[in-house]
Amino acid sequence: MIEVKNVSRCFGDFRAVDGISFSIQTGEIVGLLGPNGAGKTTTMRMIAGYLEPTSGCVEVDGLDVTVNGVQTKAKIGYMPESAPLYSDMIVYDYLCYIADTLGKDKKEKVPELARICGLKDQMHKNIGDLSRGNRQRVGLAHALMGDPEILILDEPTSGLDPNQVSEVRSLIREIGKTRTVIISTHILSEVEMLCNRVIIISGGKKVADSPTALLRQSYGQKAAVVLTVGGPSAEDAKSALETLPFVASCSTVMEDGKVNAVISLDEASASLKAGKDVRPSVALFVFDRKWDLYSLDLAKNSLEDVFRTLTTGGESNV
Repeated sequence: MIEVKNVSRCFGDFRAVDGISFSIQTGEIVGLLGPNGAGKTTTMRMIAGYLEPTSGCVEVDGLDVTVNGVQTKAKIGYMPESAPLYSDMIVYDYLCYIADTLGKDKKEKVPELARICGLKDQMHKNIGDLSRGNRQRVGLAHALMGDPEILILDEPTSGLDPNQVSEVRSLIREIGKTRTVIISTHILSEVEMLCNRVIIISGGKKVADSPTALLRQSYGQKAAVVLTVGGPSAEDAKSALETLPFVASCSTVMEDGKVNAVISLDEASASLKAGKDVRPSVALFVFDRKWDLYSLDLAKNSLEDVFRTLTTGGESNV
């Protein structure tokens, strides 16, 4: 279990992390998100024990990371975004070296991690000759060498091709069944697929900490309906749709003989406050006018929209 308690970190007069608190249970896969410069990497480095907090503390299984660095670091595997590898070493020799350093059986661990991380065909190559994606794999093998209870990954799929990304995601899911995994990434779709919880940091502060599904539920529905109809002109469709009691405004455009309409809903209306889906009412409205209905959908926010809202629109209590 990880406990981050009111942690701040300053670099001179600059406060990179400002009073962040959260806890992470064993078996959680947590996405740590934020804009560039938000404090994500600094937070991860403090959890991993590579940076000391200016104030506050980080505990791993009840042990203060600063006071008990040897014990806590033994529980953590950390892969930075640009893994610090020895580029003049052969992959096999490098992994053997890491195994020896950590007191692991290299005859057992190196072939196992080569298989898990997809490095079998790269073992004879110099690390400096590898693609960025394969260097990431070597960094991941390094992070896993000590059988860590906690795995911290900074941009783990950066530079990987789609097949490699899928393989690494599968590996992370498998690891997350028995270990704690913290992932920092700019690929928000990756967070949706991998993480059961999201922590968002902006300006050094935590602005959201929520299960992924709840975050989408809280911010995941725009107050808008999108539909395509045939029959009326764009102007007539706009005028008619704006008479609906839950409509704040409507924009329409004619394309290929059909009207594409975006209805902005009045979020203060009683029906929306009650959580009512207005699409049946819109469909009935269209049918009563004998328009042809080609599509009707509720606009959904992506996690990217949620991220933008929380990192540019102030703090949240989620």
